Amino acid sequence: MQGFVGDVGDLMKIVMAKNGARPMADVERKLGHELADCLWSVLVLARLYDVDLEKEFHATMAEIEGKLARANQPG
Repeated sequence: MQGFVGDVGDLMKIVMAKNGARPMADVERKLGHELADCLWSVLVLARLYDVDLEKEFHATMAEIEGKLARANQPG
């Protein structure tokens, strides 16, 4: 988990560079690498704690879509 937190911090720096807020060379390659690092950490945590990530992902997306649909209704 500590490594994941560090990876998220690194990802934030890269995103800032991608948006022009800080200088950084080779941003595209670094962005892909750091996103993959973060995904790996999430997958490891899901396996470690026996979380059905596919099921949870679909449930969460359905919840978010419902909230967005309600927020975008007129009235």
